[in-house]
Amino acid sequence: MTIEIKAPTLPESVPDGTIANWYKNVGDTVARDELLVDIETDKVVIEVVSPTDGTLKEILMEAGATIVSNQAIGSVLASDDKQAPVVSKAEPIVEAEAASNETEAMISPAAKKLIEENNLVVASIAGSGKGGRITKEDILKKLESGSAPKPAASTATAPANIGMSKEGRLEERVPMSRLRSKVAERLLHASQSTAMLTTFNEVNMKPVMDIRNRYKEEFEKAHDGTRLGFMSFFVRACTEALKRYPAVNASLDGNDVVYHGYQDIGVAVSSPRGLVVPVLRNVDSMGLAQVEKEIRQFGLKARDGKLAIEDMLGGTFTISNGGVFGSLLSTPILNPPQTAILGMHKIQERPMAVSGEVVVLPMMYLALSYDHRMIDGKEAVQFLVTVKELLEDPTRLLLEI
Repeated sequence: MTIEIKAPTLPESVPDGTIANWYKNVGDTVARDELLVDIETDKVVIEVVSPTDGTLKEILMEAGATIVSNQAIGSVLASDDKQAPVVSKAEPIVEAEAASNETEAMISPAAKKLIEENNLVVASIAGSGKGGRITKEDILKKLESGSAPKPAASTATAPANIGMSKEGRLEERVPMSRLRSKVAERLLHASQSTAMLTTFNEVNMKPVMDIRNRYKEEFEKAHDGTRLGFMSFFVRACTEALKRYPAVNASLDGNDVVYHGYQDIGVAVSSPRGLVVPVLRNVDSMGLAQVEKEIRQFGLKARDGKLAIEDMLGGTFTISNGGVFGSLLSTPILNPPQTAILGMHKIQERPMAVSGEVVVLPMMYLALSYDHRMIDGKEAVQFLVTVKELLEDPTRLLLEI
């Protein structure tokens, strides 16, 4: 029995998706719930698994194709229905067709396309796949080695992703992923459609570092291995500051300003497929341990491509930490429809004047980008100063002063 492989039901906010990568080729054996293909949307990557044990019979939508909810993208031949084909010796034509089909089955669809584009001879290509199957990588290696015949310009063209520059140097052209394309579109829209301004300040991280060094082992034991990091302090400090300056926690909806009676803070996370912003919800009711735990879970999900769309919906404020990559200073771009974003940076020891004396302190630059249409400079600066004061004297977080 042949069972269709269908795309999942996409949320209303995601009209379509793109086939990112097939992990199996036609003819490969598959197991029930084994990962077959990734579908990339504007926000997340969705994994589609095999509905049954059997063989991948057909791929209807190749990598790069656009699909919609519940669209058929391939099919699996259930293992109970696999039977060896019967070939009659009295029918040489059928035998030849079977041999031709067998040869076709030993070439992946992507490899077949490159073979046709470059007029390659199949017999001259050694397959490195299972059972000698010829893969796309085998074709690319042959093209790079220069042993493949160059196709005539009138009959074939070079593959879209590999070629030579005008100077004769090797180049690879890769289409931008759907997720990265959407991120680029949103960032460009934010920079062109908002009156974005950035204000800076610096914070002495020594008090937070002292607390972390003193209690990190006890904290980890008390909270089942959850480590105490710096991000939880920033999330808590921003939460308190957002309560005091509601305009920074607001969103723009057309000509309306939406003031939120809650604090849902997005934390920008770098993933192999691009920047994603999962959201910590109702942060006001979360302790440091819960904040750290959820941020860690988001990071693992982002790394494995398993963030759900629900993880990234909403958000009233965003924190971006470029310091983990060594950034000393930057101007973060707004995440619409939010009106502000805080940028954290690298902790750098610098000589500072304290009570008339020069002291070396671990300092961090903070950057608050905000939409000047909604937030006045006074509010933005006061918000950033509040975050600075709460971090330099963490006791204020407990006393809420």
